Amino acid sequence: MITLAQAEAVAAATLEHGRAVGAAPLTVAVLDTGGHLVVLKREDGSGILRPQIAHAKAWSALGMGFSSREIGRRAEAQPVFFGSLASVAEGRFAPAAGGVLVRDAGGALLGAVGVSGDISDVDEACALAGISAAGLRSDPVPDRP
Repeated sequence: MITLAQAEAVAAATLEHGRAVGAAPLTVAVLDTGGHLVVLKREDGSGILRPQIAHAKAWSALGMGFSSREIGRRAEAQPVFFGSLASVAEGRFAPAAGGVLVRDAGGALLGAVGVSGDISDVDEACALAGISAAGLRSDPVPDRP
């Protein structure tokens, strides 16, 4: 399970990367393997729904076992199934890029990160950069369209 120190490092590095690439103000949520919020950071100017969106992206990835980008891709082919998941998830389901699983060097699942604030591709890039900068791994993300 992700530690507080690891979660804080991921969140800080995610926001740092966002600033470096000129992203809009971001919100980052880091969840443990049980789906519990460990760290939430919201930059000044990040919209009022961004914490819920970031949490939902991370929770979606954790619940399904793959990135929220991949969830969105699969949802296009199976809209009824993924529509029912949205209902079951009680609002914590976001099939858009920006939710990524976090693993240790050995591949063990530690939790998930969700980022919201810019376009989804930028959110995801910031999450991946934050995970890497913290010395952790993420699963490969399918090619972007």
